[in-house]
Amino acid sequence: MGRYTDASCKLCRREGTKLYLKGTRCMTEKCAVEKRAYAPGQHGQTAGRRRKASQYSRQLREKQKVKRIYGISERQFRNTFQRVLHDQGVTGENLLIALESRLDNVVYRMGFAASRKAARQLVHHRHVEVDGRVVDVPSYRVLPGEEVRLGASGRELESVAAAMDLAARGQPVRWIAVDREARAGRITERPSRDAIPVAAQEQLIVELYSK
Repeated sequence: MGRYTDASCKLCRREGTKLYLKGTRCMTEKCAVEKRAYAPGQHGQTAGRRRKASQYSRQLREKQKVKRIYGISERQFRNTFQRVLHDQGVTGENLLIALESRLDNVVYRMGFAASRKAARQLVHHRHVEVDGRVVDVPSYRVLPGEEVRLGASGRELESVAAAMDLAARGQPVRWIAVDREARAGRITERPSRDAIPVAAQEQLIVELYSK
């Protein structure tokens, strides 16, 4: 996938809301979207004067927002949608649950990394184990009951300690249990929509892909 190398805050400004791409740092720093509440680029300040956004535009922006929150490519996002399309339940909720179950997101939710991008790096560098087995695939789907643990080399990283200190100030999700001393945790139950702290209108994404 193409790697985004520009400033993360530009993506927040483009979507008009905090995406928390810097993880817990976004809770302690004043975000650019609060300083400059308009899209980036030379036409950013005049974009709001244009005609009202169409339904398709709203659907597209919602998809882009959620895709950027989880830091995945268009192909990965579409494949995830196709995978949950025939699952029982509400498709939009199933999509968010599948995204939350990704290994990189679980590592981030457990507080072992300051952002999902940093969590992916931990996984890629083979610092993460699932049920005692090293897994270096960020998209690995973690199931309830599986233990996610940092390996010996990962537990000693200063970035992990700093991330956990910041995460301790936030509100943990209730479907994950973490043992901070052991640098381990597990999903205790399948997350429900109201337990996923992502401000998204997932039904708009379902409508977009259903065209």
